[in-house]
Amino acid sequence: MPKKPIILGIETSCDETAVSLIQDDDSGIPKILSNIVSSQFDIHKEFGGVVPELAARSHVEKINIIAEKAIKESAVSLSEVSAIATTSGPGLIICLSVGLNFGKAMASSLNIPFIGVNHLEGHALSPKLHKKIEYPYLLLLISGGHTQFLSVNGLGKYKRLGTTIDDALGEAFDKTAKLLGIEFPGGPKLEKFAEKGDKSKFKLPKPIINKGGCNLSFAGLKTAVLKITNNIKSEQEKFDLAASFQNTIEEILHIKSKIAFEEFSKSNLTQLNSFVVAGGVAANSGIRKKLIEISNENNIEIIFPDMSLCGDNAAMIALVGLEKYKLKNFDDLDLQANPRLTLDKNAKFLKGAGVVL
Repeated sequence: MPKKPIILGIETSCDETAVSLIQDDDSGIPKILSNIVSSQFDIHKEFGGVVPELAARSHVEKINIIAEKAIKESAVSLSEVSAIATTSGPGLIICLSVGLNFGKAMASSLNIPFIGVNHLEGHALSPKLHKKIEYPYLLLLISGGHTQFLSVNGLGKYKRLGTTIDDALGEAFDKTAKLLGIEFPGGPKLEKFAEKGDKSKFKLPKPIINKGGCNLSFAGLKTAVLKITNNIKSEQEKFDLAASFQNTIEEILHIKSKIAFEEFSKSNLTQLNSFVVAGGVAANSGIRKKLIEISNENNIEIIFPDMSLCGDNAAMIALVGLEKYKLKNFDDLDLQANPRLTLDKNAKFLKGAGVVL
């Protein structure tokens, strides 16, 4: 019996250098043989955000080391690898190029297929690394660069139902954390601040909450936080503002998710059974609790990736690579990085001044 396909995945879209090897399995859930992620928090924290040139330089310095570590941990020889899957977009182009070029070189030297992967598709399918999920399902993708509701109808088949018209949710968390004096990356730490505060202390706006379907907006909320921080006089008030911000986000997602449930059913002419929440912000426990609550209210199964797979990682890239490998959906070695790659190519661009909802 031939050995099940093994895919080596590479992810360098932003500030994580990641390599993973996964293997197909008769259970329908691939085995993660290794999943190594090297973050760059120490490099960027003094700047309060990711510096693209420094991120790319770090990828160049680490990629070979991380790949060797992932291969060693997997106990797989390179001769057993069936294909190389690499993030081709979206992301920072100079960062994407590092992983893309490394992946192409590996595929060429091993004479095996090369597969370019949409980073967002990696997040969209990531729960499949630990659970079988039937199409179609509703996806809420919440990360540092993206906030979208999508109908996932199959591999490569997506319809956007709603999106942020300004800041991504992870970006709003990071910017609010910075205003509160929390060092980068502040988003995950802001929830710890919130646990010490009074969530009803500050009344914050919920932009476009009653219009725009399940589109979202966070810029006005961030501006309101800025105005309040200018007058904060105590550490407790910082905790209270963090709690109020966290609570406001939870309420926004509760309302907009309910609208997305309705939009999904209209779009697919079928009942919604599964609601997948993925991306780095899916690790936020308060958001998880609120989304579980609304899913239970509507008798919908809610599915999150494993905590280790919420943030950027290469296992999810390898997973998409495996799905495409089975369909012999390969790419040429001249594939270019695309920093603005989307899931729904027919969706309108909804960012910037003058957006009409």
